[in-house]
Amino acid sequence: MTVNDGQGDIVLDIRNLRTRIETLRGVVHPVNDVSLQCFRGRTLAVVGESGSGKSMTFLSVLGLLPPGGSIESGTVSYLGQEYTLEGKSRLSQLRGKSIGMIFQDALAGLNPSFTIGQQIGDVVRHHEKTSRAEARRRAIETLGLVGIPNPRERVDYYPHQLSGGMRQRVMIAMGVALRPQVLVADEPTTALDVTVQAQIMELLDGLRRELGMSLVIITHDLGVVARYAEEVAVMYGGRVVEHGSVRQVLKNTVHPYTEALLRSSPRPDAHVAELDPIPGQPPNLLAVPTGCSFHPRCHRRDDRELCATDIPRLRALTPTSQLTACHRAEEMALQDVSV
Repeated sequence: MTVNDGQGDIVLDIRNLRTRIETLRGVVHPVNDVSLQCFRGRTLAVVGESGSGKSMTFLSVLGLLPPGGSIESGTVSYLGQEYTLEGKSRLSQLRGKSIGMIFQDALAGLNPSFTIGQQIGDVVRHHEKTSRAEARRRAIETLGLVGIPNPRERVDYYPHQLSGGMRQRVMIAMGVALRPQVLVADEPTTALDVTVQAQIMELLDGLRRELGMSLVIITHDLGVVARYAEEVAVMYGGRVVEHGSVRQVLKNTVHPYTEALLRSSPRPDAHVAELDPIPGQPPNLLAVPTGCSFHPRCHRRDDRELCATDIPRLRALTPTSQLTACHRAEEMALQDVSV
């Protein structure tokens, strides 16, 4: 099911994805029956607390799972063609060239032993049969595209010679060097000051429009979601619990977890003396609660124990509403729960 049928071309289609990771303490499922669609030229934000499955969903799609990780079930299609998630050759072709990913720690993501030009050039040469000179030219061109001043000079810089914001631009350059159809930005503004964060987000939004990409923003920042995304998927405990247009989800939420996230986030338009934190902790994936995994922390849980026994199905309350996975969604829809 998609919340955007008929509104654009689906570039990346994730259906019922379920990922397992074998740990020393047992098997966990950080991604559990997740379905998402990325539309050409549009921005999808994926939000939730740490451990909700946001990053792991797209690491699964790109075949970048940690040791012990594997795809248990589900399908992924790129431009309408399903590909095998365990097929390393096909995944290697898609990574970078068709689906780019920007990781949140630029300093850890760049090799300190090589210049930034070499690292961007290696991305180009891995996918295209081209000379080192041509790869260097492409690196300079891409550095200019992402707003690096004096790219002909800085192409020979090492990562430590650049500021945090510039290193993040280099990571973005590596992600868009091959002009992918989908760009996944995993917490792209982590550890950057507020001014630089705004610059990076404006850059990503501008690249989306200029290159016609589908952009996925994995973030905790609901302000970023409201400003830059058209659609938002809220994840909790490895599942999507609410998914729809940004206006639907942020203005008229019908899931208690989304409501709690909004109340616990600073907002310039909300005149409150203090934030309202979500009680408790995200679920331990080794012992996920039965029923709705959010019910131990939910102030709207069903007194008849339905929330503790039955996993709610992701569904639309009306043909035009967002998708939600909550037993009390109809009740919330009748109330004014906008925050």
